[in-house]
Amino acid sequence: MSKTILIVEDNELNMKLFNDVLQAHGYETIQTREGMEALRLTKENRPDLILMDIQLPEVSGLEVTKWIKADKDIRDIPVIAVTAFAMKGDEEKIRQGGCEAYIAKPISITNFLETIKQFLHSGSAGALRPAYDPITKRAAHRAALRLVGSDGSAI
Repeated sequence: MSKTILIVEDNELNMKLFNDVLQAHGYETIQTREGMEALRLTKENRPDLILMDIQLPEVSGLEVTKWIKADKDIRDIPVIAVTAFAMKGDEEKIRQGGCEAYIAKPISITNFLETIKQFLHSGSAGALRPAYDPITKRAAHRAALRLVGSDGSAI
C-alpha cells in the first residue's frame, strides 16, 4: 500500500513540483493551499506525512503544526516544514513549533526525497519501492526540469 502525503503549499508552482515528484515516486498526495483546510484534511485522511509551508496566507504553518501536535489523534503524524523562511535560528524555531524536519527552498529534489523517505520508511524492512513506469517517470522528469535551475535547485 502506498504512503499518503498531505502537501500544504500556497505557491502553485511549488505545489505542482512537489505533487509530480511525489507521485512519480509512488506516493499518493492530498493537496491544500490553506492552513485550516490542512487541519481538517489531516483529521479526515490521516496522511502518513505532512509537508507544511510555513508562510501561508491566512494562518502560519507553524500554528497549524501546533494544532496538529496538540490533537492526540493526529499528533504522531510527522510534519516536515518546507519554506524559504531560512534566517539564522529559524530551523530551531520551526522544530520547536512541532516540525520534525526542515527543507529549505529552493529545494534539492534528492534531499527532498531523502528527507521524506527518512520519516516514512525509517526502520521498515518493507520500504516502499515505486513501480517502474517510464511514462510517469518521463512526465515527472519533464515537469521537474521546467521548475529546476541549471544548478539542480528547484523553485
